[in-house]
Amino acid sequence: MALRILGSRRRHHSQVLPLRRTYHTMMKARKVFGVSLSLILINMAAIMERADENLLPAVYKEVSEAFVAGPTDLGYLTFIRNFVQAVSSPLAGISVLHYDRPTVLAMGTVCWALSTAAVGASQHFLQVAFWRAINGIGLAIVIPALQSFIADSYLDGVRGRGFGLLSLVGSVGGVGGGAVATVMAGQEFWGIPGWRCAFIMMALLSSLIGFLVFLFVIDPRRTLTITNATGTTSERNSLIPNHSPPSAWMESWKAVKSVMKVQTFQIIVLQGIVGSLPWTAMVFFTMWFELIGFDHSYSAALISLFALGCAMGNLLGGLIADHMSHLYPNSGRIMCAQFSAFMGIPFSWFLLTVIPQSVSRWFTFAITLFLMGLTISWCGNCANNPMFAEVVPAKHRTMIYAFDRAFEGSFSSFAAPIVGMLSEKVYGYDPKSVNLVSGSVQEAFAISRGLLSMMAVPFGICCLFCTPLYWRFGRDRDAAQTLNSKEQEMI
Repeated sequence: MALRILGSRRRHHSQVLPLRRTYHTMMKARKVFGVSLSLILINMAAIMERADENLLPAVYKEVSEAFVAGPTDLGYLTFIRNFVQAVSSPLAGISVLHYDRPTVLAMGTVCWALSTAAVGASQHFLQVAFWRAINGIGLAIVIPALQSFIADSYLDGVRGRGFGLLSLVGSVGGVGGGAVATVMAGQEFWGIPGWRCAFIMMALLSSLIGFLVFLFVIDPRRTLTITNATGTTSERNSLIPNHSPPSAWMESWKAVKSVMKVQTFQIIVLQGIVGSLPWTAMVFFTMWFELIGFDHSYSAALISLFALGCAMGNLLGGLIADHMSHLYPNSGRIMCAQFSAFMGIPFSWFLLTVIPQSVSRWFTFAITLFLMGLTISWCGNCANNPMFAEVVPAKHRTMIYAFDRAFEGSFSSFAAPIVGMLSEKVYGYDPKSVNLVSGSVQEAFAISRGLLSMMAVPFGICCLFCTPLYWRFGRDRDAAQTLNSKEQEMI
């Protein structure tokens, strides 16, 4: 009996397997204006995830005042969330081996929503720190599952565009979450400080999206439709194996070993550990602008312009890298990543040292931040995420994204407290002398120098660490393709 396997990703008609078997889109999801409802909800989850990540940095100044916390303490809050998120990321890889991804995404979303609401209700600094750690667990479950969902929804040659679109719409959440929180922070609602209201509002919206994901999203790898020679069809679940607990854990351990031994993964993680440091350090941008003297609205506008540049850069980098990968299959994406990492050096230097730290330079800051975001945001979508999808079997994609977040996040989480310590111990930041209304020139200078230390140098090292990929990526991709072909023949 000849079998025809209909999978969950769109394939070209020329991709036909032996014995009359084909593998192409069969996701029976509802559509809205011709777009899969599953993809719409997945992108909405990405929007809420990015909004949640930007929520606390947007109100650093108000949190500092409410809990009498300096830059080092605020840096520890970011460190705690990022570190717990990193070490918890393998939970996502293990979970999706045994449960469908919509269920995993819904659980993670509810976890981060509840912890976000708890931060808004906290009355002591240690309470905030605890709930930020719980928030990290929720994000650790969601992010790798989102990335593997997108990887399974696009072909190799256009996967950069898929990740770019996810980051683009996610950046909308980052812009919205940061801007709304910054504006709300200076207000009171029903006698409650605006920054607390922002956290509670975000928690409610996140819970709603998690509920919709659970109800309506269909996993791309969930259903295989099998058509036999008589024309009858049947469906079976391809994602959730019916394992007993020992075999389930054995499957997880095999997946971990399979991912860890891939040298392309090792190199990308190494450069990513260093390359993630500047992005973690940037959580101090809002506080820095307010110390310069910009009010909440102008600071929110600057952060929004930077986020807009990053959003457009995510898509631009993905599109350029897709084109380059057709011209240079083994090196095109790597060249794009090195260009993006290198551009972080001159932009960091110009932004933090050349532009006078004065409110009269708002337009100079705005243009610089937009162009900076447009060029330094390529690496994840032009190279890292698409290349990860090509160097392991499809069933291990969530695992490779999870362990990437585990290694990169655990080390990069140190960047925020280091910026705080450099600002206070080396450059003379004094929390007691900060003017929370009009800003403080000396403290703004201290923050800028702490930021420069954790941005320019790591960007340069990241660029250099990409170089070995020119020799390893092609080999690992070919090995993964061979393994995928063998698994398809077994089906």
